[in-house]
Amino acid sequence: MNDYQTLTDHYRPEIFFDISADLFFIAGYDGYFKKVNPAVCKLLGYTESELLSRPINEFIYPEDLEKTIQSRELVKSGKPLLHFENRYITKSGEIVWLAWTSMPHINHELVYAIAKDVTYRKKIEVERNNLLANIKKINQDLKKITYTASHDLRSPVNNLLSVFELLDVTKIQDQETIEFIDMLKTTTKNLKTTLNSYVDNISHHDQLNIKVENLSLENVVRSVLHSIQSQIKESNIKIELDFEAFDKVLFNRVYLESIFINLITNAIKYSQLGVPQIITIKTQFQNGVAQLVVADNGCGFDIDKVKDKIFGLNQKFHQHIDSHGIGLYLVYNHVTDMGGQIDVTSEIGKGTTFTISFKSNS
Repeated sequence: MNDYQTLTDHYRPEIFFDISADLFFIAGYDGYFKKVNPAVCKLLGYTESELLSRPINEFIYPEDLEKTIQSRELVKSGKPLLHFENRYITKSGEIVWLAWTSMPHINHELVYAIAKDVTYRKKIEVERNNLLANIKKINQDLKKITYTASHDLRSPVNNLLSVFELLDVTKIQDQETIEFIDMLKTTTKNLKTTLNSYVDNISHHDQLNIKVENLSLENVVRSVLHSIQSQIKESNIKIELDFEAFDKVLFNRVYLESIFINLITNAIKYSQLGVPQIITIKTQFQNGVAQLVVADNGCGFDIDKVKDKIFGLNQKFHQHIDSHGIGLYLVYNHVTDMGGQIDVTSEIGKGTTFTISFKSNS
């Protein structure tokens, strides 16, 4: 007996067939299994004799039967079957997913097939799809609420503007009162413009790309400052602007206005009593990256304690009556949605600095 004969006697091909964890099948063109390995019996719960004595179609999940028959006809015509998936019903009534690779042997009218149990992967896919469907519904509901709120608020705003138009300021003698009325009128107009922008932005939010335009940072920030001039005047805060490094940025207008209004009003809200307050808004280039810097000398906070929460929803770090924990969440999402990055440094009693790095458009 030669060495090859000894080797083949010791390592019989049947051993590989019997011990493999994969599912091995030999099926005939007549629609019956001719041989299966123990892994098949273990998964489906049938004995080998039970599996060989009944038509294959009886083990297939009814909804997958038609496509399975079609794929079987392709194999019988001599075409290999790759990456085909269908469901089988076990003896206990459970459903299992199998992924098939099948090769025909036309001369012997046999099909040699290897299958893998992919039931767990399919369950994960179903859970993922359900989760995505739930997230989509939640987003749609939030969009509807936001759209409704923005839309419905325009009516009282329009009514308020009508009141200002009807108001005869020539009968008012006090100059300061006239200035306040003009301020209220301007603020209300800006509110109407903002609400219209929100509605338009929400209406187009399902599009692949967020609408962007080439904006002047100085023009946008001055428009925002004009809309909150009463807060600025009341807080007696000084605002310094410096856009010498660059002034133009490709960005969404609504997002940029929201970023400015939240960062500026936060700085006003958390200013220090008894200290002349200054907000500095400037642009700079850092290692070739265009950046917008908004800094204040307000209360500040312990950055080490809150650095992982600062941009989270409903996160509040001061006990201010008007603090809701939403502003910085919006700022962060506006920046990242546009492909940018935002960093923050702060120290208690020394103020806070936000640095926004814009996405390169090169």
